Amino acid sequence: MSIAVGDKVPSITLKRLTDAGLTEVATDDLFRGKKVVLFGVPGAFTPTCHKSHLPGYIARAGELKAKGIDDIVCMAVNDPFVMKAWGESAGAGDAVTLLPDGNGELSRALGLEMDGSGAGLGTRCKRFSMIVDDGVVKSLEVEANAGTVDVSGAGACLARL
Repeated sequence: MSIAVGDKVPSITLKRLTDAGLTEVATDDLFRGKKVVLFGVPGAFTPTCHKSHLPGYIARAGELKAKGIDDIVCMAVNDPFVMKAWGESAGAGDAVTLLPDGNGELSRALGLEMDGSGAGLGTRCKRFSMIVDDGVVKSLEVEANAGTVDVSGAGACLARL
């Protein structure tokens, strides 16, 4: 079953590669006392994720933050090295934090995993966006088709704020 509006984001610790090396990121710390946009994508460098989804959030980060968002976080079932390279390649800078869900633990805990094995991707994250306020989901939009960015893109997220 998928996480729902009003639920607390599960407590999971992930690994992220920073300039200081491999560091742990606890979801409790990531969301505590902040209003965060969390959006999930099936994979770094995949066509829709790389050309549409992530760039929209990078381009509109200022607008989202002007509406009270403290952080914008993009998660994918990829390893920390790939996510760091993707963030650098896309020019995410400080606009969007790229969070690797390397083992798919957070995707599973959220109930938002998908089977991408038909395309050789294995288990991945569904395409979604949610607004999380102090660890509690305030809105959640999941794309019906992983290849579209209709309800989970930055523009749709701005409209919900």
